[in-house]
Amino acid sequence: MQTEKTDYLIIGAGIIGLTLAKQIKERFSGKKIIMLEKEPDVACHSSGRNSGVLHSGFYYTADSLKARFTRDGNRFMKEYCKANGLALNECGKVVVASDEGELKGLYELQKRGKANGVDVRLIDEKELAEIEPNAKTFKHALYSPATATVDPVEVNEHIKKSLLNSGVIIRFSEGYKTRSGENIVRTSTGARIEAGKIINAAGLYADRIARDFGYSKDYVIIPFKGIYLKHEGGAKPARTNIYPVPDLRNPFLGVHFTVTVEGVVKIGPTAIPAFWRENYKGLENFRPGEALSVMYYETKLFIANSFGFRNLAFEEMRKYYKPYFIGLGKRLVRELNPAGFRHWSKPGIRAQLLNTKTLELLQDFVVEGDRRSVHILNAVSPAFTSSFPFTRWVLDNYLN
Repeated sequence: MQTEKTDYLIIGAGIIGLTLAKQIKERFSGKKIIMLEKEPDVACHSSGRNSGVLHSGFYYTADSLKARFTRDGNRFMKEYCKANGLALNECGKVVVASDEGELKGLYELQKRGKANGVDVRLIDEKELAEIEPNAKTFKHALYSPATATVDPVEVNEHIKKSLLNSGVIIRFSEGYKTRSGENIVRTSTGARIEAGKIINAAGLYADRIARDFGYSKDYVIIPFKGIYLKHEGGAKPARTNIYPVPDLRNPFLGVHFTVTVEGVVKIGPTAIPAFWRENYKGLENFRPGEALSVMYYETKLFIANSFGFRNLAFEEMRKYYKPYFIGLGKRLVRELNPAGFRHWSKPGIRAQLLNTKTLELLQDFVVEGDRRSVHILNAVSPAFTSSFPFTRWVLDNYLN
């Protein structure tokens, strides 16, 4: 069988693969780029199933990659949307406290935001009422005017079209199957592709592909399912994003109100441990071997109660009960009509990297590689917000 050659082979056409291809093309216009995408189009998984929130970067410690990339990514993504006429809702965000104990967490978020160069400030209850009349807090809240929302599918589609127009080859319904030589891969259609550089941006399956190249030895991806409840009737309960003070020991931000780019209000998301990687609905995409592997690690986390996993699992399962789920959102606002929330949104899966030695959920970006291949192993939230500066960093540090 004939082997096709390319300068760059990118596995995965999610937001990370797309923005990486865009920046490679802009820097090395004469290079050939082939992208493999196992789905029939872009944005079929987390890149198109996320909330669309452009975070501003105050959640993360100043020494993390996320702190820098989220702050800069917020600005770059807004500029991209404005320059290309894409939908953008600059609605801001408030983080509210429920009691005296949560004020300490609120002050820590403000401290991190200032250290990261992010526009955040503490406000009192009177100022909060002016920004978001329905939000309630204890003494103080944190206000982030830079937070915004976009349509993630629209953004992915626009980048895809610009790549195709620039000569990038995207092979849809054709995924990675196996490594077939030092820098040769065999695809799901049986084709063989040899690349000067292979970039693994495969999201939920990035760890598996990396192991074929000798990487991700101490890591495995654990899937978590996120679902929102949509508000569909009556007066909208929020005009800006309303978040609780999170537990900074784990990477989840808690049940909150999101205002989409169309102005739709949602409560969510869940962070339910999934049983296989594409466990969106029923037995769809069920793979027995994959399920056994995921449940093996989830059982280890449950027994060890690492980062409070046992409590997290029980708490998340309760969220399937709508009255309880809505009740969590009700804690953040003065008034809420449960009857307005009837339908669940399309679920998304968070590809969360686990260190198998320490049983720690990795909260920052993780990349491994050499001169032949690069593997983006942990590109979790806010990877969408961070995508432009993060992939520029990958290009500067691993591809030049």
